[in-house]
Amino acid sequence: MVKDNVIINKSMEFAIRIVNLYKYLCSDVKEFVMSKQILRSGTSIGANIREGIYAQSRDDFISKMSIALKEASETVYWLELLNRTDYISVKQFDSLNKECIELIKMLTSTVKNSKADK
Repeated sequence: MVKDNVIINKSMEFAIRIVNLYKYLCSDVKEFVMSKQILRSGTSIGANIREGIYAQSRDDFISKMSIALKEASETVYWLELLNRTDYISVKQFDSLNKECIELIKMLTSTVKNSKADK
């Protein structure tokens, strides 16, 4: 079930990119504050999705997916800030932001559909 789940796979791939961004920001750019923030929010998306897969109830599932959605929104904020302060390039921003927005759309749909099915 977990292997073939699109949102789990996409959130894992995104988390890997965020970890690599964190390593780049720390080693090459010497930025340590915002990099830690984006590491936390960007990797938390997938962690909450994974928790939601094994939720104890529909309400618990909706809660975990909603938390993942909030973390994704926070991640977009940090990406925008890193870009606007020239810590990451427009190309880096566009690529990561596109992936994060895709996760946001998937999570929004998941939360809405889960609430409608209640």
